[in-house]
Amino acid sequence: MSTPKVAFYTLGCKLNFSETSTIARNFEDEGYQRVAFESDPDVVVINTCSVTENADKRFKTIVKQAQKSNPDTFIIGIGCYAQLKPEELAEVNGVDLVLGATEKFKVTDYISDLTKNDFGEVHSCEIDEADFYVGSYSIGDRTRAFLKVQDGCDYKCTYCTIPLARGISRSDKLENVLKNAREISEQGIKEIVLTGVNIGDYGKGEFGNKKHEHTFLDLVKALDQVEGIDRVRISSIEPNLLKDETIDFVANSKCFVPHFHIPLQSGSNTLLKKMRRRYLRELYVDRVDRIKNQMPDACIGVDVIVGFPGETDELFLETFNFLNELDISYLHVFTFSERDNTPAAEMEEVVPVKVRKKRSKMLRGLSAKKRRAFYESQLNSTHEVLFEGENKSGYIHGFTENYVKVKSFWNPELVNTKHQVLLNEIDDDGIVKVDFIQEMIAAE
Repeated sequence: MSTPKVAFYTLGCKLNFSETSTIARNFEDEGYQRVAFESDPDVVVINTCSVTENADKRFKTIVKQAQKSNPDTFIIGIGCYAQLKPEELAEVNGVDLVLGATEKFKVTDYISDLTKNDFGEVHSCEIDEADFYVGSYSIGDRTRAFLKVQDGCDYKCTYCTIPLARGISRSDKLENVLKNAREISEQGIKEIVLTGVNIGDYGKGEFGNKKHEHTFLDLVKALDQVEGIDRVRISSIEPNLLKDETIDFVANSKCFVPHFHIPLQSGSNTLLKKMRRRYLRELYVDRVDRIKNQMPDACIGVDVIVGFPGETDELFLETFNFLNELDISYLHVFTFSERDNTPAAEMEEVVPVKVRKKRSKMLRGLSAKKRRAFYESQLNSTHEVLFEGENKSGYIHGFTENYVKVKSFWNPELVNTKHQVLLNEIDDDGIVKVDFIQEMIAAE
């Protein structure tokens, strides 16, 4: 029998990408050959997201795409949507197997053969059973890896299904995180992005209990000492869990870069309370000020939700003006969508979808303005860029340590290498052109 071919399609967050990569390595260990999604695979594994309604709909589109290239492809759904609504996924035409939060890490155990099923077969645990931890990391490209350090969440934000999809907050053992980081380093990857559901909560749930054996600061300090890793980014951290000590350490770190992504969700204290967030806007201002005082060139990204129930025009403008005045670099804008089994789905004062979309467009415009201003503030300064591996219309792209996206003419020798550059000008596509410092010195 020929070697079965497996392909993967990942929706959603960096955490999903890290888990897909680990699951893919498990398939390879079982004798499967990993191929591209478009390469007529025998098996397709779709790692789903359920943060928004759009992510749910995309699952059906991807199933159709998989069937178009090969009607006999054995299709498996895993991930958050698969845990929340397994029966709904199983009813999608062409889906053969649906696995929940604990089952997804042993997918091959559920495959007896690759014969198509008449109906999707479901193996899904109660989410209370998702109380153990599986470490993961992605090595999909040669430049950076997503390293999972934590899973689940104990917060009860009124709009969020993640605790229902991933269970309680729990963490990897520190020694295992460091082992994974060293494995990443041995592959020649120069940048690690820390990922999880609520990584600032790191340490909770180690060894199967709720005791904090290590803190997030312990983790950061230990990773800073791993040989061969040039950069570590903190992907996203709650403002109430981003402590002074962590900011101060990053400011003087060997590896950690001056780039923070801090969810805000609303600039209105009224709405933050309705969302059951664990801070008010005053704390957010304090975190931004602390970062900028220590690292004036730091990049700060912000998550924000528009159209939450009760968001009047006045409260939306409160958020808009708050963000406009804040020294931040870009926004990730999420349009509120009602998720089943969340308190927000039952709230009154529903914002019309048309209004949600209009507000989303306004904030996306503000994000573009903020990013442009941040990039302009960095022009004519020198930075270290790590170049990536793709030829995009004759250019190679990369990122500075503080997350300015740059480009230079394609040169394969630059792939996965770091260079000192001068940020020259912002091109029409919003990406910064650079001059190489070494070449300028040589010319002199």
